[in-house]
Amino acid sequence: MLKKLVPVLATAALMASTAGTVHAFDVGGVNGWKFSTDGFVNVFATYESVEKRPDGVIDGELGLGSGERNQQFRVRTGLLPVGIGFNIKAPTTNGVDYAVRLGMYPQVQNNGGSRTDLSPNIDFREINITADGAFGQVLAGRAINLYQAKNILTDMTLFGAGVIGPVNNGPTMGHIGYGYLYPNFGAQFRYTTPDMKGFKVAVSVNDTNDIGAATVRNVPRLEGEVSYATSYTDGKAQAWVSGLYQRASFSTVPTTVRPGQHTESIGGAGGVEGSYHGLDLLASCYGGKALGMLGMQGADALSTDGEARMNWGYLVQGTYMLTPELKLGLNYGQSNAEKAGNDTDLNIKTQQAAVVALTYNINKFVQIIGELTWAQDKWGNGATQDANIASLGTFIYW
Repeated sequence: MLKKLVPVLATAALMASTAGTVHAFDVGGVNGWKFSTDGFVNVFATYESVEKRPDGVIDGELGLGSGERNQQFRVRTGLLPVGIGFNIKAPTTNGVDYAVRLGMYPQVQNNGGSRTDLSPNIDFREINITADGAFGQVLAGRAINLYQAKNILTDMTLFGAGVIGPVNNGPTMGHIGYGYLYPNFGAQFRYTTPDMKGFKVAVSVNDTNDIGAATVRNVPRLEGEVSYATSYTDGKAQAWVSGLYQRASFSTVPTTVRPGQHTESIGGAGGVEGSYHGLDLLASCYGGKALGMLGMQGADALSTDGEARMNWGYLVQGTYMLTPELKLGLNYGQSNAEKAGNDTDLNIKTQQAAVVALTYNINKFVQIIGELTWAQDKWGNGATQDANIASLGTFIYW
């Protein structure tokens, strides 16, 4: 499941970089058509020490291990993969700007210990058309989903590594499953209003997901977000709320779980962030029914007998610019699953992680990031598995 959930984040994340970005390369423009590119490359050295996994437990994201304590050194990408974006802008017509974006997101590492399998993940997670005008924006195609997008895009480990996780040839996890869920990229039709004195409203009709074992998907997945952003002397602030609704049914085959019945995913999320001088404070949260513990509506959204679990979590974070080039950051997050159906105390209950990070901006387009991370998976019977992680890496943006 994790391989399908974590491979990519996109240019929206790039725009949040504390190092800033330089302008993309522009080609053309004489006849109104323009081509541009933007992106980033990151490489991290990571060292992880994970305790032995408790016997008999179910789920948890620190890795299954081999029945003993595991230690591993890697050279790899962090939570973000490598990002290469291609943009084509059409001539402005009747006051409307039309554009196409293609985003390609490969990895730098091998497939985990293999000298022969040198094929990292390469994902095309952004393939969309946009139309921008006085009416706002209409987007059609593949893009980051609205629900919990801002929760992950405001996490400082987006530009680091955070929790490593078990995926050898994909990104690390940051706080995915340890403070928020992965919103994923999906096919959608989305409308976003113009800026209304700092407020924006976005709604989308999305391609459907399975909800655990409920795989009959005849109702659209709906998502929405209301956001507010403002700036003031020596600072800025933003706040948001987002939501998700989808219904899916179980197969009518008698041998399946809950044959012919249905289940629903219902989720809410929100956050607030404010900065003044060099200090930035953030708090975000989420909660709902049949959401999962890692990626939206995953197999762990339901108990094995098909009952919806309640999922909730939060992230708190503070960063401070010690100098114009050096930033100190600290955050803590946790995700939780409540027992449902035939769950027992062997099911995962809480996943939590804390990260301290130093980011040094060499210039406007290059930074160095160092992190120390502690993570813990905890089950209903009180059993725990801890991990300690150190990472050091660099980003270049264009």
